[in-house]
Amino acid sequence: MLDRELLETVPVSDGHLAYREAGDGPTVIFLHGGALDSRMWDPQFDALAADHRVVAVDARGHGQSSTPKSSFRHADDLAELCERLGIDSAVLVGLSMGAGTAVDTAVEYPSLVRGLVVSGTGTSAPDFRDPWVLDVLQTWARTQAERDADGWVEAFMRFVPGPHRAMSDVDPQVVGHVEQMVRETLRDHVGGDDPVLPGPVDDVRTRASAIAVPVLAIIGALDSDDHIRMATELAEEVAYGSVITIDGSAHYPNLERPDEFTAAVRAHL
Repeated sequence: MLDRELLETVPVSDGHLAYREAGDGPTVIFLHGGALDSRMWDPQFDALAADHRVVAVDARGHGQSSTPKSSFRHADDLAELCERLGIDSAVLVGLSMGAGTAVDTAVEYPSLVRGLVVSGTGTSAPDFRDPWVLDVLQTWARTQAERDADGWVEAFMRFVPGPHRAMSDVDPQVVGHVEQMVRETLRDHVGGDDPVLPGPVDDVRTRASAIAVPVLAIIGALDSDDHIRMATELAEEVAYGSVITIDGSAHYPNLERPDEFTAAVRAHL
């Protein structure tokens, strides 16, 4: 089981964000994937806090942050968090939904972003084509309409092994950690009403190509074709982009191959 320590909080518009912080030096902010929370970065947090100021954030609607009640954008929340914590600029490290937030923030608040590390997506406006991913998304939509929480979690968990492996091929501890975070997100933030989803950043796909800071895309070699393609395209479109592939991992390379992921982030820093 993942420990659930009480996090610090800061107020944001119509809610609050929870975060934890450690270390001194240049700031690195970790942004988690959808339906998870900041604990997904446990393997990287202490390692980088040795010589950086490290902040790991629970996005609104996740972890110990507040459940959305009105329209919001993750990038605006992150900008407000930085203002509250006195962060002038940071390297943003994001996976999946968190990678989309990182790119949104670089587009909307470029002065806040010193560099980007993205994994599992390119922008917050994904372009899904892979039949395997489309099948997962269709199952999500059906189970959500049926209020079938177990079915929704089962579909979500398919991203852990990815399209090329069975769940039994993945370290059971990784599987358990991800499922615990997902179930706690549903328990704490999804009630009887339809959830309030984050608003989009206008034309983010086109605007992302103008990002001028270094961008590292870290790819799990066993991830879906869509997630690999979108991260690669972002790195190829920006002025200073690079790609690293981590073998033996799918959508969560930071959990399956934590030492390799941490080393790649540290080299980028």
